[in-house]
Amino acid sequence: MADASFDIVSKLDRQEVDNALNQATKEVANRFDFRNVDAGIKWSGEAIDIQANTEERANAVLDVLKDKLVKRGISLKAIDPGEPKLSGKVYKLGVGLKEGIAQEDAKKIGKIIREEGPKGVKAQIQGDELRVSSKKKDDLQEVIALLKGKDLDVALQFVNYR
Repeated sequence: MADASFDIVSKLDRQEVDNALNQATKEVANRFDFRNVDAGIKWSGEAIDIQANTEERANAVLDVLKDKLVKRGISLKAIDPGEPKLSGKVYKLGVGLKEGIAQEDAKKIGKIIREEGPKGVKAQIQGDELRVSSKKKDDLQEVIALLKGKDLDVALQFVNYR
């Protein structure tokens, strides 16, 4: 019998991020506390740009975006907000989006699986994802539960379970 396996990935659903961004844009445009403060949020290539006339307002717009992302099922570990910087008369804040598992994070996850996971479970790094395999499907379920219980810096999804 072939080994059972699944892949650990860190991917973003771009459509859900776009929907959250659109909802945040509408809320910023309609909220009373964002009137006359030059508050805005928009795509900037692969990142998101936030702007407002004060540092506090820029952070408030970021909080609105985070709220919308959580409601859409996007982990906040998948975003990388910068610090508000003064640019002319407005504060700008860039929010990067993180996809893929970095090599050092993949090694850390592999080490957790080896040390704390069930015996006989193998984890292989394949580019920006991990393939976990075992003879028993129950062991794979244990690994998923183990990783969900850990506080890692990466938003993980478990795909291709077979």
